[in-house]
Amino acid sequence: MPDITRPDARLYTITELAQEFDVTPRAIRFYEDMGLIAPARAGRNRVYAQRDRTRLKLTLRGKRLGLSLQEIKQLVDMYDSPSDTAPQLQAFLGVLAEHRRLLEQQREDIAVTLDEISQHEARCRTLLAQAAGSPAPRLKRKLAA
Repeated sequence: MPDITRPDARLYTITELAQEFDVTPRAIRFYEDMGLIAPARAGRNRVYAQRDRTRLKLTLRGKRLGLSLQEIKQLVDMYDSPSDTAPQLQAFLGVLAEHRRLLEQQREDIAVTLDEISQHEARCRTLLAQAAGSPAPRLKRKLAA
């Protein structure tokens, strides 16, 4: 829990964090409900300490990387734990390795798809060049081939 009584502690409002990270206040509240951040209260208002800001930043980074909320929670919880917890680090390395494998497979799939698109584009250009001056019904038959 942040120490909001420390005069040198920088505190953030939900609006400030939403603007800084280009997310909605609703998204920030959702991450709070998921236990990813835990703001303090100043009356009826939420106040976020530097710890919450960092955890939100890590959460959004994990989301951009395509990690699940469970994986993101592991990541942000490591932020608060001692850095020498070998079992946690090993588990997270496993998560990262699997995510890397999935991304590399996606990259291969994208490369194959882009090659196929290039082949279709070339075929279309060839058919269009051949069809210049020929009736449209013939072009339709060739495209269907």
